[in-house]
Amino acid sequence: MAINLSINLNKVALLRNSRGAQNPSPMVAAQTCIKAGVAGLTLHWREDNRHTRVEDVRELCTLAKNQGVEFNLEGDQREELIALALEIQPTQFTLVPVTPGEVTSDHGWDLPKQHDVVAPIMDRINNAGIRSAIFMDANADEMELAAKTGTQRVELYTEPYADAFGGPDQEKEFLRFQACCQAAAKAGLGVNAGHDLDLRNMPRLGREVPELLEVSIGHALLADALYIGLEEAVARYLAVCEGRDVEFPIT
Repeated sequence: MAINLSINLNKVALLRNSRGAQNPSPMVAAQTCIKAGVAGLTLHWREDNRHTRVEDVRELCTLAKNQGVEFNLEGDQREELIALALEIQPTQFTLVPVTPGEVTSDHGWDLPKQHDVVAPIMDRINNAGIRSAIFMDANADEMELAAKTGTQRVELYTEPYADAFGGPDQEKEFLRFQACCQAAAKAGLGVNAGHDLDLRNMPRLGREVPELLEVSIGHALLADALYIGLEEAVARYLAVCEGRDVEFPIT
């Protein structure tokens, strides 16, 4: 079974914001991705509004529901974000820790230290009938701790695997990720993943990690789309989610 592909459209919003107008449009990009066959859309709404804005979240959640694809809302524990999730009812809410000043998400929740931050939010999300997920480092021994928060899924941070790809630590990082996916499934958790996944490092995950249900990919896919177009980029990422090797846009 192919891994579900959810496209993170934050970078489209970031480019739009750089000119203060409406082009490029996250809505048009989302429609293109849906037409190309994605399983879902993802937005991470940050407090500083540097890319996604609250109106983007509302509009793309509505679009996803109307088009029969999933919508994954990501973000931290601030109340305005939790309240928005409870209001708009996305398919999935992924709780992600945020460090002030970070460029992008770069670590998972520190459990059990932050259990009392995470668990009450998971309870609210679950009670609302929204699928819950938390962002975690790919450490197998932490999956039981993740399950104790009440989350239904984990999204595993894949930058260590992606960074090692093609180097001497590639196999070690792949096996660590694979073992974590197995541990998560054993703990009763669904498994998502994301961060720096691309056309080179995804095929092996599609072939050898059957526990992996969903990947959220934004930066790499949209960068590739600059060279080959958005529809073609989506097509190639759908192929690697099936474990197939594809041509790279650049060498």
